[in-house]
Amino acid sequence: MPGLPRVVVVGGGFAGLAAVRALAGAPVEVVVVDRHNHHVFQPLLYQVATAGLSPADIAAPIRWILRRQANVRVLLDDVVRVHPAERRLDLAASGALTYDFLVVATGVTHAYFGRDDWAAHAPGLKTLDDAVAIRRRVLVAFEKAEREADPARQRELLTFVVIGGGPTGVEMAGAIAEIARQALADEFDAVAPRTARVLLLEGGPAILPSYVDHLRASARAALTSLGVEVRESTRVTDVGDGLVRAGAETIIAGTIVWAAGVQASPIGRQLGADVDRSGRVQVAADLSVPAHPAIFVVGDLMALTGADGAPVPGVAQAAMQSGRRAAANILARLKGRPTSPFTYRDLGNMATIGRARAVADLGWVRLTGYPAWLAWLFLHLLFLVGFKNKMVVLVQWLVAYVTRQRGVRLITGDDR
Repeated sequence: MPGLPRVVVVGGGFAGLAAVRALAGAPVEVVVVDRHNHHVFQPLLYQVATAGLSPADIAAPIRWILRRQANVRVLLDDVVRVHPAERRLDLAASGALTYDFLVVATGVTHAYFGRDDWAAHAPGLKTLDDAVAIRRRVLVAFEKAEREADPARQRELLTFVVIGGGPTGVEMAGAIAEIARQALADEFDAVAPRTARVLLLEGGPAILPSYVDHLRASARAALTSLGVEVRESTRVTDVGDGLVRAGAETIIAGTIVWAAGVQASPIGRQLGADVDRSGRVQVAADLSVPAHPAIFVVGDLMALTGADGAPVPGVAQAAMQSGRRAAANILARLKGRPTSPFTYRDLGNMATIGRARAVADLGWVRLTGYPAWLAWLFLHLLFLVGFKNKMVVLVQWLVAYVTRQRGVRLITGDDR
C-alpha cells in the first residue's frame, strides 16, 4: 500500500488485535508481527491445561481473524531489535521493517523472582505450548502412580502444588481437584485418584488479593470443598525436581505449577522509556512513549496509573481498551488533532472454581456460586474469538457439566 502511513503492531493478543481492528477502514497500512500464527484466548488456557478443552477450541489463526480487513498484512516473525530513533524494527526472518507508528503489545511471561532455574520444575501458563505441557504432566502423574508399587511414592506422585493464589492459580487448583475427584475417579485400579492431594500456596495474606473479603472467603470455601489445601502467607523459598520448600517444610510433589508472577517482554527495554521492576514500560497518559511519541505501548506491557491512583491491571479488558485507545490516538495524530488520555473502565473480575462454582465482582453486583459461574460462562463465550469456537466450547462445557467428565485427556509427547 504505497503512500499510506504504516502502522506496525507487534503482538496478536487482546491488545494488538483490538488496535488492528480499530484501524479497519482507516487510510493506513497495518502490519501485524507475531512469533505465533494464532491468537489465544488466555483466560481459558487453564482449561486446556486441565483437559477441559483442546488447544484449537480457544485459539484462532491471526490471518483468519483479520481476513476481511483489507489494509492488514500479517508477518509470522520475531522482533530482534527496535530502533526508535530510526523508526525501524529488525525482524529475525524478514529483515528491516520501517514504521510511521508502532504499537507494541507483546505482553508478559513468567517471572520466578530471580530463580529462573525453577522454571524447569514449575512451568507457568501463558501459551498453548505451556498448557499442553502442563496437561501432560498432570495426566502422566496419575499414570505413573498406577505403575508404582510403593504406597508412599504413589502419594508423592499424586501430590499437586500450585504456586500463586491469583485467578490463574485458583482456577488451576480447583480444576486439578475436579479431575482427581470426578473425571478420573473410577478409571484406575492400583490407585484411587480421589486421594490426590492438591495444595494452593499463596505468599501474600490472602488468595485473590484484588477481590473483596467475602468473595475471597467464598473462593476459599469452594476450594476447600473440593479438597484443595489453601495455604496463605506461605512463601516458597525453593523449587526443585519434584519438591517445593516453603519455610521449614519440604513438600514432595509429582506436579508443580507456577502461577505466582510475571515479567514483561524484553522488547519493552528497547523503546527508550523507563520501565518498572517487572519491565513494564512507563507510558504517557495517551499510551505513547514520552521520548518517542510515534511508539504506543498497550496491554500487559504498559505501566500506567489509573484515575483512582491504582495501576491499570494486566487483564484482557484493559488490554482491549488500551489497544483501541492507541489506534484512536494514531488516527488523531494523522489528522493533526490532539490525542486523548487512556481511561480504564473496570468491567469487573471473575474466577471459576470447578463445576458450578465461581466468584464475580462486576462493580455493580458481586456474585458467588452458581450465579457467578453462569455469568463467567456467558462473558467468556461472548469474548471468545470465532463463532465455531463459541459453539464448540459451549457444547464441551454442557457435556462436562452433565457427565462430570473432561473430554480432552490426551497425553502427547514422550514423557511417560
